[in-house]
Amino acid sequence: MFDSLSEKLESAFKKLRGQGVMTEDNIKEALREVRLALLEADVNFKVVKDFVENVRVKAVGTEVLQSLSPGQQVVKIVHDELISLMGGHEDNSLNLAVKPPVSLMMVGLQGAGKTTTCGKLGRHLKGLKRRPLLVPADIYRPAAIEQLKILGKQLGIEVFNSSADQKPVDICCAAVRFAELNGYDTVILDTAGRHQIDDYLMNELCEISAAVRPQEILFVADAMTGQEAVNVASGFNERLGITGVVLTKLDGDAKGGAALSIKAVTGKPVKFAGLGEKLDALEVFHADRLVSRILGMGDVLTLVEKAQSVFDEKETARLQQKLKKNQFDLEDFLAQLQQFKKMGSLESIMGMIPGMGKMMKQMQGAQPSEKELGRIEAIIRSMTPAERANHAIINGSRRLRIAKGSGTSVQEINQLLKRFTEAQKVVKQLQKLGPKGLLKGMGGLGKGMFPFR
Repeated sequence: MFDSLSEKLESAFKKLRGQGVMTEDNIKEALREVRLALLEADVNFKVVKDFVENVRVKAVGTEVLQSLSPGQQVVKIVHDELISLMGGHEDNSLNLAVKPPVSLMMVGLQGAGKTTTCGKLGRHLKGLKRRPLLVPADIYRPAAIEQLKILGKQLGIEVFNSSADQKPVDICCAAVRFAELNGYDTVILDTAGRHQIDDYLMNELCEISAAVRPQEILFVADAMTGQEAVNVASGFNERLGITGVVLTKLDGDAKGGAALSIKAVTGKPVKFAGLGEKLDALEVFHADRLVSRILGMGDVLTLVEKAQSVFDEKETARLQQKLKKNQFDLEDFLAQLQQFKKMGSLESIMGMIPGMGKMMKQMQGAQPSEKELGRIEAIIRSMTPAERANHAIINGSRRLRIAKGSGTSVQEINQLLKRFTEAQKVVKQLQKLGPKGLLKGMGGLGKGMFPFR
């Protein structure tokens, strides 16, 4: 979403870094490009104006102008101001430290992804060892109730039994009572949306809010709609008093103005970000991490958190032992590939590694793709357990069978096996170098797994 903005900011910063001496004039020129970049990204005009002025005031200070690296100083100022713009380092966590059941009311327009976000949020809370209850209170959209029931079944989360002939406020009140009696500590209310704000919708939501008194009213905003999402959020805030925002579709190709503007305009923090269709694609929003991604600095903390939530410690220890004994086989690689895929798309993971996003653009397709990972998985799954454990037994007839089973060619099978053999040799040679050597060996192994270019 932020690719275009990242490129334009990088262009402006490059000019600053090339200046031996910083003056008010070249700072002004660079900030003009920053302003244009933000406006083209569909950031609110007033927000841009205030942002650029704040940066200018700090950038023309004596401390910056007389610095040995003034360009880097200005980049740091822009970095810090962007973080401040999106909420700073404040705690955006949900207010769960109250007597259960805690009620979370989800509001927004149709099409923003409200129902799916309810499921994702339920999964997130389940991971925090809470016991959520999903409540389908949208009686207007066809199949909305059924959709939430299906999501609940997929996630193993209880869904309150409601029907389209009930009033939404009655459904919500009954659900809270049900939660109290049955030990559910969090109630997630999926309310109805409309194509636009109207009095009937708002009156209904106000009635639910007054009856249930939710601890959180979260506005679900479609980041793809840009400034319209900000305007709608302001309307909901004026009538309901929202406590936070969930930005969905941040993995899309829109300009990203909503993410940069919504906190400054509404005064309400962004609490979660939806980064894909999968039910695990919901992240706690951290302004500093998103800014680091926008400025090409990566997001190592989120990457580490994803890895910790996905990779099993016992499995990792077992893998390390197999590496030391040079017994890493295709079965092990398949297991690692499966865990790796749980972390998200390859592009999003690469973007979290400092400098890797820019490198991937420069490589222009030379890096492994999601399709390539799928072919590798198909090839390994088409092998027998004995073949995965000992690829040396895979002769010509076996390769032909594997190629037919995986929808690939014998040449691709040959390439994969050749690279895997070479990678095993690299690991063996580097064993003597200790943990650092093994880490490099894993890098060589990863390189060997992507032969189809």
